[in-house]
Amino acid sequence: MDPQEYIFPVILIAVILIAIAILFTFIPVTLWISALAAGVRVGILQLIGMRLRRVVPSRVINPLIKAHKAGLDVKTNQLESHYLAGGNVDRVVNALIAAHRANIELSFERAAAIDLAGRDVLEAVQMSVNPEVIETPFIAGIAMDGIEVKAKARITVRANIDRLVGGAGEETIIARVGEGVVSTIGSSETHAKVLENPDSISHTVLSKGLDAGTAFEILSIDIADVDIGKNIGAILQTDQAEADKNIAQAKAEERRAMAVAQEQEMVARVQEMRAKVVEAEAEVPLALAEALRSGKLGVMDYLNYENINADTDMRDSIGKLSKENNDENK
Repeated sequence: MDPQEYIFPVILIAVILIAIAILFTFIPVTLWISALAAGVRVGILQLIGMRLRRVVPSRVINPLIKAHKAGLDVKTNQLESHYLAGGNVDRVVNALIAAHRANIELSFERAAAIDLAGRDVLEAVQMSVNPEVIETPFIAGIAMDGIEVKAKARITVRANIDRLVGGAGEETIIARVGEGVVSTIGSSETHAKVLENPDSISHTVLSKGLDAGTAFEILSIDIADVDIGKNIGAILQTDQAEADKNIAQAKAEERRAMAVAQEQEMVARVQEMRAKVVEAEAEVPLALAEALRSGKLGVMDYLNYENINADTDMRDSIGKLSKENNDENK
């Protein structure tokens, strides 16, 4: 038998095997069989179309089977369009199943919008069923008596699915509760009233509707811990007294500097007056000489003038000796 007669059947079989491999690679036949077994009608051409649209068929068909088994009316086009939009199809279907089991009204369009908005729609549904507790750090407020009061609150919230898109997050809830705690403590007459009835804080804060515009519904606000801080009123008074003292010292220093300056000014004026006296005394001999030359002063008058000066000097000497003797006797 001619060897060429054996080559042709072998080539034909190889081509058929390659064609089958390509067919099974391009067309997810096993996925199609799984869908048919689950009662989901999906055509081969529809799966080929997904491949052509660069959609991974398993990412759409498996969630579709899951939704069909859960009794949800979800279309293939809806899941495929959400996949093409960049959403997580499996998470959306899981959220729809969880909402259906919990009797929470949630449509596919809203779940897809929540998922595309960047929020975990499955976690939101779970939070709607099981509320979450948010614990705030210590929030400090000052009562009217000046005592600082620190309070820690636990906020029980439930996700509001209708406000998940565009609603504020946990940070806003904590900030609003903190503001309410501070204002409530600040309106208390004394810190003792806050310590006696910490529930008044939670009741007052809860009545303000702090969950408006947020993605949550506040169920309760409980004060977990209350502590006493600093005596802010006494600290402020001490700081004010210290400031007043510094101001008084500055004013006293200013007055002292002015007094010193005035004293120096008086010393300078005394020196100036002494200089004038010395200058006037220097003119006396000149005046006497002129009077003698002009005959307005005689010799006897000049001698009497010298005697008077001598007597004055003698009295000054006697006065100084008496003062020194008195100081020595003391």
